[in-house]
Amino acid sequence: MWRKRAVFILAACMILLSVLLGRLAQIQLLQTENFTENGINLLEASVQQRSQEMVLDTGRGNFLDRHGNPLTHTYKPVLILFPFLANMDWDVKLVSDITGASEYALRHAVEQAKEPIAYGEPKPLELTSAQMDQINELQIPGVFAVDKKYHLLDNPAEQLIGITSMNKEVVQQRYPDKQLSEDTMVGVTGMEKSFDEFLLPEGNSKLVYHVDAIGGPLFGIDVKYVEPANPYYPVNIRTTLDHDLQEIAEELTDKHEIKRGGLVLIDIETNSVLASVSRPAINKNNPFDEETGGSENLMVKQQIMGSVFKTVVAAAAIDYKLTDSSRLFDCSKTITGDPDLNYDHGMLNFNDSFARSCNNTFATLAKELKEIDPHILEEYAEKLSLTGGVGWHGDLYHLEDFHQLQDEEEGRVFLSEDAREDSNFVGLTGIGQHEVRATPLAVANMMAAIARGGKKEMVRVASGVEYKNHTSLLEFKEKPLAGENVSPYTAINMQKLLREVVLDEEGTGRWFQNLPYAVAGKSGTAQTGAMSGGVELHNKWFAGYFPYEQPKYALVAVNLGVPANSGGVNPLFAEMVEKLHAYDQENN
Repeated sequence: MWRKRAVFILAACMILLSVLLGRLAQIQLLQTENFTENGINLLEASVQQRSQEMVLDTGRGNFLDRHGNPLTHTYKPVLILFPFLANMDWDVKLVSDITGASEYALRHAVEQAKEPIAYGEPKPLELTSAQMDQINELQIPGVFAVDKKYHLLDNPAEQLIGITSMNKEVVQQRYPDKQLSEDTMVGVTGMEKSFDEFLLPEGNSKLVYHVDAIGGPLFGIDVKYVEPANPYYPVNIRTTLDHDLQEIAEELTDKHEIKRGGLVLIDIETNSVLASVSRPAINKNNPFDEETGGSENLMVKQQIMGSVFKTVVAAAAIDYKLTDSSRLFDCSKTITGDPDLNYDHGMLNFNDSFARSCNNTFATLAKELKEIDPHILEEYAEKLSLTGGVGWHGDLYHLEDFHQLQDEEEGRVFLSEDAREDSNFVGLTGIGQHEVRATPLAVANMMAAIARGGKKEMVRVASGVEYKNHTSLLEFKEKPLAGENVSPYTAINMQKLLREVVLDEEGTGRWFQNLPYAVAGKSGTAQTGAMSGGVELHNKWFAGYFPYEQPKYALVAVNLGVPANSGGVNPLFAEMVEKLHAYDQENN
């Protein structure tokens, strides 16, 4: 009997020992980087448990403006203090004399610290280069003067650049084949999302020292500087934004109290975005709140565009020879034939109708075009780049169909065959109502295409990806948009029409006659159907380009969801033109 018990006990012990050995093998050999269903990285956790560190740079890639100036971050020369100094006799007086910080403040900061600190945070004391040299020459263990990377709280073009987040599920779903830490930051909106694979960190740059169970130095007081082995990373995304122009655009948008809307500025020669502003601004506490979050970039979201769409109708009407100068339209009537109680323009020809934005003219023309071919309006919207995405896209060396603007929506003209065939709906479509939608970015691109003589191109928000040392990794070259363009003849006639909007004494753009740059463009006031306090809300637009003789800029300003008698965008558009003229005078 005792032998059976001994065998049983021995077997149980062997089984238990095998389980323990298996568990130990699992922990130390098999699942060191992905332990349990939570995917715990035991190697990282072990290092974190026995060390304290000051991260100087997370290693995620950066965004630069077109001149190489940082947009999302800055490096500050700061004083780093390690907590073990509290138990040491260190020359605090010398550090005080060099930095100007009081001895008491320095000692107090160290005594309160449970981990390494940048002295003075959240607003760290910034050192001069001479102070940094003097501090480091002291060679005091635990006292360092270094450049630390800080992310800007109010970075420019925040919706275009986008938001990052620490999201384990997104990391695993997006990069199942990569060994990434669960606390890796990933892009969730904007360019941070589009360029995420380029921006992923190779590792942190940090100061590290090892500690014992009570936080004391484990191997003396030797602090090590650790950085990724690859000297080419992190990469920089060279955007097409101009930091100074972006700053001007944001200041003006807020000055003119645009609560929901913004502006887009395109360099016509390179078809690149120089500035992009979307309001409301991002709510840092709750960026994804539907009402106040502000994370959505409204410049790449489809909007009701109103009379700006008459540009498309006009181009089609020119090509189909419906614009005889002797032909007159009754612009004292609405599109239903009733007397117009708001506008009494009388009988106008095609050119004057465009300048004064006569609804009846363009509803009539849209219906006539429908009788020729119900698809004409959609064809011309596509020729002028209003439908389909306009952001740069294409194959890269290891990415197929890469999109610089993954959040961009496509525009549209009709949603159904019934609407395409219905004269009443077509009439509304002709004045940019009913189902017509386009993004402000696409509208700006339409103006740029007309200014170039009809040639439409992809819009770039980045010109290239650079290594850490600023050598080129890849370039995003200018590319034409697929599909047909309007003819040069049509584009020239459209240019004249858009200029007449400003020159006509009753034109909807007459407010821009005295600007330092000659402007051509089109206004729009779109009914949204939404109500607030018993008042219908409208989208107000002005889209144009300038200087008219030698086009350089395409600009769209839009104010969304405002009453008919307020919230105009003309003052914003006009002041932006003035600022651009002053900028060019100063920099040329």
